Amino acid sequence: MNHPGAARPVGSLGRSLVLATLAFCLLFTLATVTLRTWFAWENNLATMNSELSLIDQVFQGTLSKAIWELDREALESQLNNVAQAAPVGRVELRIQRPGRAPDIIEHNRDPHARSGVAPILHRNLVMEPYAGVSENVGELTIEGDENLLWHRLWREVGSIVMTQVIQSLLLAGLIMTMFNRSVTVHVKHIARHLGKLSPDTLARQLKLRRSPRRQDELSLLETRVNALQDNLINYLERQRQDEQALAASRDHLAELVEARTAELQAANLRLESLARHDPLTGLANRRQFDEVKEVEFRRAIRHQLPLAVLMCDVDFFKLYNDTYGHAMGDECLKLVAESMRTVFGRSGELAARVGGEEFVVMLPGANAQQASRAAQRLMNEIAGRELLHGSSSVSPYVTLSIGVAELDSETMDHFDQLLKRADQALYRAKHQGRNRITE
Repeated sequence: MNHPGAARPVGSLGRSLVLATLAFCLLFTLATVTLRTWFAWENNLATMNSELSLIDQVFQGTLSKAIWELDREALESQLNNVAQAAPVGRVELRIQRPGRAPDIIEHNRDPHARSGVAPILHRNLVMEPYAGVSENVGELTIEGDENLLWHRLWREVGSIVMTQVIQSLLLAGLIMTMFNRSVTVHVKHIARHLGKLSPDTLARQLKLRRSPRRQDELSLLETRVNALQDNLINYLERQRQDEQALAASRDHLAELVEARTAELQAANLRLESLARHDPLTGLANRRQFDEVKEVEFRRAIRHQLPLAVLMCDVDFFKLYNDTYGHAMGDECLKLVAESMRTVFGRSGELAARVGGEEFVVMLPGANAQQASRAAQRLMNEIAGRELLHGSSSVSPYVTLSIGVAELDSETMDHFDQLLKRADQALYRAKHQGRNRITE
């Protein structure tokens, strides 16, 4: 005997169709996910291999040059840059040493994450010190980051699975909707009710024209539709509030990003300036001078143009520091540098600080006589500043000793020979009593 308050069993209108649809969608999803995952893995391998090739193209020239010039600091810096690249998991450099075992430098992002699945790139580093001459200076091995490879794969697999699940659910929903619309008129009534729903009509409840004693999926659907409408009302209100908050946050974030970008650009400019200029005097440093000297030397040789170099040294600078202190010594060097900028302002002329009180000036297009006249203008400029130097034995003021050298294309095949000749001239100027110009 049934009691009015007893729970009625809920029947099923389309259980068989639902089960069959879900089974098909499951098999279809598994097959599709497996195939697309394989393609994603192959594509990730190819992408990482291309990234490693690009990194190799960017750094192999600078690494070869650093090995050839025995610049350990530059070599370590370049290897660190390679190792810090996102797709690189391990980088190994073998430096060839004639007559002994090669030096091996290795940077490994994660020593415990090597299983051999990541791509590996091997390159021989070749240096061409002269035209037509090449020498193998080392071997570079770059191995992809396996953790990054798996991370990319799982990210794509997640997207693939989500896409297939959504497609399968949409397919099952379409089949079920078509079936239900053809079963009963009550479903058509529900469809008409749902078709009329909009944000303005969500408060209108669904009422089925059927006996309230019947309890099946339609009754459950009626209850759930009404509950869904209530949830949508609440959801739309929360969404409106969230969109307003998101718009405000997006504007604030855009302002922060713009400000940080400007700060980063300014910092990069400062770093570039510090890397190529002496921080005390503001003149070019040794690094910039080394970059420019070879270019000017080759240009002078190729076009048969004159090229002169001045080697300058502040006379008795150690005594100056001992007498006036290092702070005044720094001010003295700054004033000397300012005098150089005043005298050597033509295009191509480069003044650089290469030591504590040593300066070098490169004068493209100038012969020895012109360079000597320029050196005399520099000495006159410094003399006019009348920087007191009570410990100097040649003058009561700060003076310079300057060595002048001119390029001889018949006997010089390297810039360092010209620089050495200028240094020898500077030595003679000091030996002859300082405060003078010697060729």
